[in-house]
Amino acid sequence: MKNRKGAIPIIILLGSWLLFVASVGWEPDPIALKIPKNWPKPAYDFSKNPLTKQGIELGRRLFYDPILSRDSTVSCSNCHLSFTAFTHVDHALSHGIEDRIGARNSPALMNLAWAKSFMWDGAVNHLDFQALAPIAHPTEMDHSIEKVVQKIKTKPGYQARFFEAFGDSAVTGERLLKALAQFELTLLSANSKYDRMILGQEKFTEQEHNGYQLFQKNCASCHAEPLFTSHEFEKNGLPLDTSLNDFGRMKITKLPSDSLKFKVPTLRNIEFSYPYMHDGRFKKLRDVLNHYTQTTALDRKIELSPNEKVDLVAFLLTLTDREFLFNPDFSFPRD
Repeated sequence: MKNRKGAIPIIILLGSWLLFVASVGWEPDPIALKIPKNWPKPAYDFSKNPLTKQGIELGRRLFYDPILSRDSTVSCSNCHLSFTAFTHVDHALSHGIEDRIGARNSPALMNLAWAKSFMWDGAVNHLDFQALAPIAHPTEMDHSIEKVVQKIKTKPGYQARFFEAFGDSAVTGERLLKALAQFELTLLSANSKYDRMILGQEKFTEQEHNGYQLFQKNCASCHAEPLFTSHEFEKNGLPLDTSLNDFGRMKITKLPSDSLKFKVPTLRNIEFSYPYMHDGRFKKLRDVLNHYTQTTALDRKIELSPNEKVDLVAFLLTLTDREFLFNPDFSFPRD
C-alpha cells in the first residue's frame, strides 16, 4: 500500500524511536542486591521498585542535595554521614534548617531492605515513604514534597536523570521517593570481621570470642544475628527526659504499654555510630554497658565484670565494616 504524500512509514518511525531510546539510555540497567547466603529474606518488595543503576544514581544525588529542605541548606546527608554509618556524631540530637534542634538522635542507615518500620517510634511502615517525615518535619527540613518537586523541575540536569531512571522526564513525588529508596537499599553492610568469621575466612581473638559468648548470653535476644536487631520496640531502661517528653512507640500506638519503647537499633558499625540511644545521651560504648548493668528499670538484670565489659566491647568492634563505611559508591557524587 502506498503512503499518503508526506507520510512516514510506521516502520521508519519505530526504528527512529528505538534509536532515540538507545541514544539517551532510557532502558535502565537492572541491579540485584547481593544478599549474604546466611541472611533472611528481605522484607522489601523489589518488584514494585526494581533497583537500576540510573535510579540508584538519581537517589544518591537527591540524598546529598539540600534542595529537599525549605531554604536549601540541609540534605539527608547532613544527619546521615556515610563514613559514620550514615548517622551524625557531632551532637546528640539531629539539627535542621536555621539551626533548629530536633528531639532525637538520627538512626544509622544500613540493611534497610530487612526493616518493616522506620524511625525510633516506627511512625513510618515503608521505606518508600520514609523521606516524607524529615522533609515535612518543622525542625528538620520544614518543607513539602509538592514544593520540592517544583524546585527539582527547574534545577538543571534533574529532568534528564528522571528520564534515564523512569523512561520520561516527569518529576513526581512518587518517583523522587522511590529513587531515594533505591539508593538507601544499596546501603548493605555485611563484610565485617564478624561476617568473615561466620564464613570461616577469619578467626576471632580469644578476647573477641569471649565477648561474642557474652553477647549471645546477654544481648542477642534484642540484637539478633545476623542483622543485630530484632526490628522490635523495647524499653531501654532510660528515664523520661522531661525536656524532650519523648514517650517513644506510645506516640504512634497510643497504648500505655508502649510507653518509653523505642526501636532496637542495629549494632553493626556501632564503633562509628555514636552517640548512642534515641536521645544520644551516651558518647562511649562503656557508658551504654554501664547503664545496662546499673539500671533497675528493666525486668532482666545484666551482670558484667569490668573485664567482661572490655571483652564485650572487643566483640562489638568486630561488627565494623570498613568497606561499607568508606565505599565511594555511597559518598557525595562528584560528577
